[in-house]
Amino acid sequence: MTQLTLSIFDPNTLLPHRAGIAGLALALDAINPSDVPFSWEVTEDEVKLSWDCSDQEAILSLLKHTYHLEDGYLDVPALNLGQQEKYTFTEGVTTTFLQHGKQRKQQKNPISLNFTVDEGQPQITRSFRPVEDCYYTRDFKEAFNTKGAFKPKIPIKGHHLPGLVECFAHGAYQESPEGFLALVFLPLACNYYQLPGYRSAVVVPEIKNLKEWVKRRKKNAGSSYRDFRSSSSGESALRFLLQDKLLEDNQDFRVDYCEVYQLGKQQWDGSQSYLKQAVYRVQADDKVLALYDSAFQFFKPQVRTNDKGETWLATSKVLPWLCDNLITGKPWYSGFYNFYKQNELYERKGLISMSQYLDALEQTFFDAIQGAFSSFLREQIIQAQKQGRPLDYKQATDKVINRLLRPSTQQDFAKAMVDFLSRHRSKATRGVGAEIYQWLHKDNNWKQARDLALLAIASYTGKGNDGTPEIPEKVLDESEISSDSEEALEMSI
Repeated sequence: MTQLTLSIFDPNTLLPHRAGIAGLALALDAINPSDVPFSWEVTEDEVKLSWDCSDQEAILSLLKHTYHLEDGYLDVPALNLGQQEKYTFTEGVTTTFLQHGKQRKQQKNPISLNFTVDEGQPQITRSFRPVEDCYYTRDFKEAFNTKGAFKPKIPIKGHHLPGLVECFAHGAYQESPEGFLALVFLPLACNYYQLPGYRSAVVVPEIKNLKEWVKRRKKNAGSSYRDFRSSSSGESALRFLLQDKLLEDNQDFRVDYCEVYQLGKQQWDGSQSYLKQAVYRVQADDKVLALYDSAFQFFKPQVRTNDKGETWLATSKVLPWLCDNLITGKPWYSGFYNFYKQNELYERKGLISMSQYLDALEQTFFDAIQGAFSSFLREQIIQAQKQGRPLDYKQATDKVINRLLRPSTQQDFAKAMVDFLSRHRSKATRGVGAEIYQWLHKDNNWKQARDLALLAIASYTGKGNDGTPEIPEKVLDESEISSDSEEALEMSI
């Protein structure tokens, strides 16, 4: 009789192993004990397996009841996926764990799939290559000897486990039977995301209680196409943690952190499209997740249609930069100086909405800058009227922003800032000299002040005498979300 015990508290396990043990617990939850030649017990921290047949017979039976190929999709009955969720799961796994051509076989001729993202909006059209064969539905001969017993050390290709090993050129990763079994079920525990630029991300959660996690996973098993498309690895982590937080189960067993493996092209290997590029560990923080939730509402992906009638989901340019700040503990607007220089379009309406999430000191400095800019605009309007021409609001805005972009030292920026505030006085600067001085001279705070000052100008709307925004609506629309050029390219291929 063979007995195996897989524990999430085994000191020899890594985060992917612990998640894989949870995936195994989920798979077992959907199996009828009378249909298989093995028995099991799942506790809060362990999965115990036992059988009287050969190891190979037991494991192949377990896998046969876990992974199916149906209509070209990799289907897992334990996840209870719908049609759209089967697509996102299959695409997610084939661009991560099955990214190498030796790990799966797909049809050469793709088919077209249509998905509804928003009611009343055109459907998204995606190209999909049905899966004919894959690693999880094979015989796993490398794991067993000629008598059908587990080998003491089982080789696993590094490209099959993105992020677990740096490079597979030095040979296969060697695993114990318990470790091997955990990694085979890892895909059931992960969430998958498609990123811009032909990249993908896989999120591996931290598991604290197997039974409670299985309940939560069954409620949050599949992803719609909207949830599958993410703007960055950082956003993928925050979206996963937010979805876990919103579940109504016992919050004592929510995921405290997760790891994100970003996959894409690497210069050292031109034959594979999804190799490890970066790894992030992201901690769950209620304040950060609430801020991300609001940001996502302001910078939602939008359905776009080109002149040929082809549709795709365009993602925000602002959201990945903002999320990278959130996962590293920086203010959400940090680095706006560099972001503005690299992006002509910066989704002004969303930034205007996000500006409400500033603390008291940030708000004081922010209001002072916008007050001075309002005074500057009034001067420009009067000058334009004297010359008998309408005011070019964009040109006026760029004039001030370019003035703030020039300084490269704290001293130069402080000088430019004081000059701007003193030349264009407003009520917002009265009595706040100490706060402004703190922003400009305390420690190395000036770069953060520069980011906030630029944000204040870029997100300014103001109110005229009649209560309408001073910045015309057409100016706001010009900086709205742009079409994803990489997505557009993909649609044309």
